[in-house]
Amino acid sequence: MQFPHANHLPQEISRLVDAELRNGERVAWTGQPIPGRFARRGIGLVIFGIPWTAFALFWMAGASGFKMPDFSQGVGLFPLFGLPFVFIGFGMLSSPYWMRRKALKTAYVITDQRAIVLAGGAFGSTTIRSFDPDRLKDIRRVQRPDGTGDLIFERTWSSDGDGGRQSTDHGFLAIAGVRDVERMITRLTHPA
Repeated sequence: MQFPHANHLPQEISRLVDAELRNGERVAWTGQPIPGRFARRGIGLVIFGIPWTAFALFWMAGASGFKMPDFSQGVGLFPLFGLPFVFIGFGMLSSPYWMRRKALKTAYVITDQRAIVLAGGAFGSTTIRSFDPDRLKDIRRVQRPDGTGDLIFERTWSSDGDGGRQSTDHGFLAIAGVRDVERMITRLTHPA
C-alpha cells in the first residue's frame, strides 16, 4: 500500500511505515525531524562532555608523569585506565552528530486512527511508539518563532543512577509547522 507524502520519506522508512499500518488505516501526514534542530537536543551532553574529556585527558597525562609512557619496560600501563573515560567523553562530544543521524532515520506519522513515532536507532534498530487518540488528549506544544517546534505526547521519567531523575519527551520533536501538525492531531482526537 503506497501512502500520501511517501516522497518525503526515504524508501526504507516508507517501507517501515507501510508495514506498521493496520488494515484499512490511512495516512494523513508524514514528516521527519529537522536534523539540525534535532541535533541541538544533544548540546547539554556536549557542554558536560567538555570538562569530562579534559579531566580524563589530564588524568591520563598526570598518571604518566606528564611524559610519553615507556611500554618497553612493562610499566606505564596505569595511564591507560583513563581510556574508557576519554571514549565516553568523545561520545558526549559527538552526540549532535549521532542525534542528526537518528533524525534522518526517524519518521512521524498521523493516520486516521493514531499517531506513530518510528525512531531509528543504532545498528539498524527501530523503536516504534503508537499513540491512540485517548493518549493524545493532553499534548504540549513547544513552538519557536520560526514555526518549528515539538509536540510532546508523553513524558517518561527514569533514574539517572545518582538518585536523581531524568525526563524523556516522546512525540513529534523538531518538526516544521508544529501548529498545523497539532491541528491535525486535534482533528484525530476530536472528529467533527
